[in-house]
Amino acid sequence: MWVSRLIGAFLLFFTLTAWAAVDINTASADDLISIRGIGPGTSTKILDQRKVSKFKNWDDLIQRVSGIGEAKASKLSQEGLTVNGDKFKGGPALKQQQKAEPSRGKKVSAAPTGKAAR
Repeated sequence: MWVSRLIGAFLLFFTLTAWAAVDINTASADDLISIRGIGPGTSTKILDQRKVSKFKNWDDLIQRVSGIGEAKASKLSQEGLTVNGDKFKGGPALKQQQKAEPSRGKKVSAAPTGKAAR
């Protein structure tokens, strides 16, 4: 009986830690590599830039680390990476959402019909 509770507690702990966010400003090299999409090379670039100064936000990360653009930042965020505790709020998903929403406050003029007004 106690063995099954111990196993259950271990699985719960593992599940909670597996889904925990990894913040780029506090993560170790191993923490960074645990994020799908970050390998040893990208991890080294991140740590080198972090030695210069901590990352202010996602835009700062994108500008300072080569190989990380908006699309990659979006994927890394989905995998659990954060910058100062924040998930990435831009990229392809945001652009698709903006395209799907009609523009507000902008008047759309009708296309000319080709007939001259008399």
